[in-house]
Amino acid sequence: MGITRRQLLQSGIGVTALLLAAACTSEDGSGTAQRGGTLRVGALGTAARIERDPHGNLSNDSDFLIASLVYDALTVPGADPTVAPRLASHWEADADNRRWTFTIAEGAKFHNGAPVTAEDVVWSMRRLRSVGGASKMPVAEDDLTADGPHRVVFTVPEPNTQLPLLLRLMTFTVPRGTTDFTAAIGTGPFRLESFQGGTARLVRNEDWHGAPPLLDAIEVTMFDSVTALGNAAIGGQIDLASNVGAIAGRTAAGRGDLQVVRRPDDTMVGVAMRTADGPFADARVRTALRLGVDRTALVNQVHSGFGTVAADILGTADPAYDTALARRDRDVERAKTLLREAGFDTGRGYPFVTKAEVAGEVESAKVIATQLAEIGVRLDVQVVEPAAFYDDVWLTAPLYTVSWGTNDSVVFFAEKLMSSGTNRNETAFHDAEFDAATARALAASGDEYIQACKEIQRIQFERGGYLVWGMADGIDIAASSVRDLPTLGGFARVQLERAWLA
Repeated sequence: MGITRRQLLQSGIGVTALLLAAACTSEDGSGTAQRGGTLRVGALGTAARIERDPHGNLSNDSDFLIASLVYDALTVPGADPTVAPRLASHWEADADNRRWTFTIAEGAKFHNGAPVTAEDVVWSMRRLRSVGGASKMPVAEDDLTADGPHRVVFTVPEPNTQLPLLLRLMTFTVPRGTTDFTAAIGTGPFRLESFQGGTARLVRNEDWHGAPPLLDAIEVTMFDSVTALGNAAIGGQIDLASNVGAIAGRTAAGRGDLQVVRRPDDTMVGVAMRTADGPFADARVRTALRLGVDRTALVNQVHSGFGTVAADILGTADPAYDTALARRDRDVERAKTLLREAGFDTGRGYPFVTKAEVAGEVESAKVIATQLAEIGVRLDVQVVEPAAFYDDVWLTAPLYTVSWGTNDSVVFFAEKLMSSGTNRNETAFHDAEFDAATARALAASGDEYIQACKEIQRIQFERGGYLVWGMADGIDIAASSVRDLPTLGGFARVQLERAWLA
């Protein structure tokens, strides 16, 4: 049974001591961890989308990997509990769950040697809110304050029991006033030594507030396709291909010099259907499209079987995931009936936009178009460059593919992607009942939280804007010498600070 965060804090065990103890023994039973060596990592990305600003839109996997090792988020994904400390060593809320106080980890300092102060954190979180909006920082700028040199107070307008979870991943802290990120002065386990043409060399931060990494360095190289990424791993040019996909995983599975790391329930490759207006605004049409796809065939064809069927709800790894709603079988005749009832025009074609951003995304669009032709919906698959997609398609087009690293929390996705107030509402979903259920979940705990989460899922299932046909396993290919790679799904894959080379 894993120790909970509350047990950890009550026991008085320091976070640094816990990390140090965990780093001394390999989780896979392969012996004592060794210090030294350079891990060569490949990750997807394109030169046109390189982003050095840690508060910007880090749409390249390679950029997010670099930022997550150079900068510390306040909290990060965990297994049990699902939120783990990082730059914040612990946190506590007042009785109303509106005033949250986060304490900076003891000994935390920037790569230039300056100690991290609460003012640095406040400035960074305000900037994150300004650059990224409420979806990245759910607390208003005026409600972020310092309480002494090491404590930061977040005040929210309504009770919120889930704030530590909502602060995961992107809450990177930089020195107060920083606007030029060329030097990448962070607080993370590695510091930037060089960055050229999308390839970065990161070296161990001996002064990290956590247990110092065992690797001397990590070199991150950007690849513009999963094919090139997989070939580099299979050919020995890199030691780790991050999130390379099932096809490369199958190729590497029989190789004795390679290992395949399979992270279950990792990535959602689905479809966003615009709900506010346009051809898919009628909930009956959206239900018809959901009934028209063959989910098992999609998982087998697109993910080569390295995945599981899903049923249109985001947050499949959440313990509060409602398995009673986890099934929607194909029903071609019912789909045709719903289209007729909605007066859907089957005599014309509809643009279906996709991009080669994650493994299987373009292929899934083509398979879905073929399947939906059987219910009378003619889709014209249009493949665009990711940069053009985010400039011209995202948040506005009637129908397009989307991909998200999985998250254990239903309410995380509800608050970030579907509530009326978010600036990343991919399906233009504005539903008062859904907003109310999300607010209840954010304010609740225990049984009340579970019930609110079920209500969120019911509304998504009945009239939401996503077609979530399956979840892909995350597949990494690594040399046999690489140890202690992350096994949690989604963007937890970037937490490489405990990796080592045998």
